[in-house]
Amino acid sequence: MATRHDDASVYERIEADDRFRELRRRFRSWVFPMTAAFLAWYLLYVALSGWARDLMAVKVLGNVNVALVLGLLQFVSTFLIAWAYSRYAARRLDPLAGEIRAEAEHEAERERA
Repeated sequence: MATRHDDASVYERIEADDRFRELRRRFRSWVFPMTAAFLAWYLLYVALSGWARDLMAVKVLGNVNVALVLGLLQFVSTFLIAWAYSRYAARRLDPLAGEIRAEAEHEAERERA
């Protein structure tokens, strides 16, 4: 029967594995820049709303102004980022994570036996 110490050693071995480090690197290399880009985009919208009221009030079509268009684009960009991340994760993260998980489960089963 595996002890708590045995379980910890499995996790420590996973954490030391180069594949796990690569998985973390791939995750961070996508998430950090995308988060920074989205925050910059959001803060631009907030700044324009606060300090460029004349620009934001410009009518684009009928009663639709720049502020409304940029506000709706915030939602669009959120969904696009979620869609792009799901594609990225399926292609670059999930296969490697599945490989690491399968090996860890196999190792845990072997230690329990």
